[in-house]
Amino acid sequence: MQGGIEPSFTGQTYMEICAAVRHAAPGIHIHAFSPLEVHQGAATLGVPVREFLSALKDAGLGTLPGTAAEILDDEVRAVLCPDKIGTDRWLDVMRTAHQIGFKTTATIMYGHVDQYKHWARHLLRIRELQVETGGFTEFVPLPFVHMEAPIYLKGRARRGPTYREAVLMHAVARLALHPVITNIQTSWVKMGPEGVKVCLESGANDLGGTLMDETITRSAGAVHGQEMTPGRMEATIRAIGRTPRQRTTVYADAPDERYTTSFAPRPEALPAVIALRS
Repeated sequence: MQGGIEPSFTGQTYMEICAAVRHAAPGIHIHAFSPLEVHQGAATLGVPVREFLSALKDAGLGTLPGTAAEILDDEVRAVLCPDKIGTDRWLDVMRTAHQIGFKTTATIMYGHVDQYKHWARHLLRIRELQVETGGFTEFVPLPFVHMEAPIYLKGRARRGPTYREAVLMHAVARLALHPVITNIQTSWVKMGPEGVKVCLESGANDLGGTLMDETITRSAGAVHGQEMTPGRMEATIRAIGRTPRQRTTVYADAPDERYTTSFAPRPEALPAVIALRS
């Protein structure tokens, strides 16, 4: 679970979301809340980030997504996302999360107003923090989708990275982050079913994710994003001669029961019911 900042949300809201999910599905793993959301939640409660993260852990939070990173360089952030937290704050939130026992992902969203030097700085900053804390489970390159992005429509960003640049980002990330981050994930939502095959042959070892009714990337104009079933994911991986392994969020082998269940037919959607009250 992650999103933009909803002005009415406080840190208490995020804790209540975790508690509600944990109550409804006690055994589920909760992967939620970007460093931006953690920063905002702590600020609304007037408490340090460490205290707020500890409260989220008590409420059932399992791991954090490394989103809202965009490019970890303030030259870019001043143009691309001036309303988001700065580079040092993003790294500080993640450092604190790692110190109290959270594992997190790390992302880069590239191909807009950035240059190659900014990509390099981003990779080095992620590597430096990983050497310090060891808390990142994977690195996820996310090509900028331009079609409906406001900054592109205003003529202030380019049309996303080229296909060659996108593949090279996965390859260079493998080289730059080795051996401290061993998992490089390729996103079929961003790269498409054929693109992820190339990325898996160019440094990536992780394919994510199944998703259901993804909206963020498609609202920006992408054509992929509805769903990729486990069966289709395995077929994609086997098509390039690789052996699939279903994993948990923290890269353990998925339990046999979970693996079997993931291939079971989904129940038909229930009809919508609207209750009208006078």
